[in-house]
Amino acid sequence: MSAQLSPIVSEFETEEQAASHDRCFRAKVQEAMNSTKPRLPHDEAMAKVQTVLAERRKARANNSLG
Repeated sequence: MSAQLSPIVSEFETEEQAASHDRCFRAKVQEAMNSTKPRLPHDEAMAKVQTVLAERRKARANNSLG
């Protein structure tokens, strides 16, 4: 296919790349949904993310002061 995809609409250069990414993404989502590992509640996940971000901000601030 030679269809030109708009970067505003798609981050992929071709329909084939978009379709390939879609298949891979859907497979990963299905794998996660089928997982027997304990689920992580949203609030707990966000708390972990906020902790990591705070640590990175602190490290960046310390590096810029040196």
